[in-house]
Amino acid sequence: MANKFFFHKGGAEVVMLQERDYLLHSGVEVIDFSMQDERNLESPYESHFVSRKDYEGRSLSKLGLALSLIHSREAVSKLAALIDKMHPDLMHCHNVYHQITPSIISVAKSRGIPVVLTLHDFKPVCPVYLRLRAERPCSLCLDGDFRQVLMNRCAGGSIGASALLYAEAAIQRWLGSYEKVDRFLAPSRFMRESALHRFRSDQVALLYNGVGTAEIEVSTRDEGYVLYLGRLSREKGVETLLRAHEAAGTWDLVVAGTGPLARGLQMRYRNARFVGQSSGQALKATIGGASAIVVPSEWYENCPMSVLEAMAYGKPVVASRIGGIPELVVDGETGLLFEPGDAGELRTHVSRLMGDASLRARMGAAGRIRAERQFSIEKHNANLLQTYRSLVNA
Repeated sequence: MANKFFFHKGGAEVVMLQERDYLLHSGVEVIDFSMQDERNLESPYESHFVSRKDYEGRSLSKLGLALSLIHSREAVSKLAALIDKMHPDLMHCHNVYHQITPSIISVAKSRGIPVVLTLHDFKPVCPVYLRLRAERPCSLCLDGDFRQVLMNRCAGGSIGASALLYAEAAIQRWLGSYEKVDRFLAPSRFMRESALHRFRSDQVALLYNGVGTAEIEVSTRDEGYVLYLGRLSREKGVETLLRAHEAAGTWDLVVAGTGPLARGLQMRYRNARFVGQSSGQALKATIGGASAIVVPSEWYENCPMSVLEAMAYGKPVVASRIGGIPELVVDGETGLLFEPGDAGELRTHVSRLMGDASLRARMGAAGRIRAERQFSIEKHNANLLQTYRSLVNA
């Protein structure tokens, strides 16, 4: 199981570690492959992990550093040694881009090992992985013309960074790295349809993320505040929510998370309560006390764990009608959907919920039932293991 982070950094790591725990408890031997980091969980294979690389904020003008983002000789060497030592039946890749690189796919395939890759983001069909151009949703690269990332300077307006990401995408396509994957796992129909622009239909399977409903108790607490939980960045739409809150003036808003916009948002929107990054029992208490959860994303979300966890806690969800979100939230039944970026519609929906406690309770209860029936971690894991077995048997 390969993922560049071996700690709870984001949604990809939550899914990966959930699957790892399930496999270990099912008697399956799991061989970890990741990047060294002081935040890592313990692993008997950590001596095989690649050295830590942090590209964020670094200049990639040096050729060697830039090339390591495309092809990691260290990852290839260390994974080859680990495979030759352990002889695994299958390799499952999660978020391996840049620090580990897709070069490891060829290592496994050269040894006759089937490869699974979960599409946590759009990287195989979008060099900048978010499908955003000038901070707006974009589909230009889906037809395979990766020059668009260069022409539009999609990497933060930088011609150098955009050129590097274009080169990475073009080289991986020339090497056929992703084409060697036996099975892509798409956590939403929207993601699967995006991937089918490049890959065969039988190569991409739908597998929604799962949430541990058995471990999450329904919360009947309703302390009168709306909760945003996530990264404070442009594509997450948090500023649209803050504008809606300012205009309404009748309900409380708690913002939990950090990100590049944190300082500016706190300065401009003083009526909201910013609580920073939260985890463990503090996070559970914050979710448990919320009246509703808002997911105001303005990019093509895949299968956000924030929505699944809100449903598991029995909380109604107000969310953008974009990407894979409408596959999770049943409009008018488990929550309310609004057009991305429409602060007025968002304000109307939240105000409606906050003015009707019985509606909140009904939608929250319906969301919990939907989470148990459609998105349980047990259902996810059973389908995952079935995928593994089909590939190994073949």
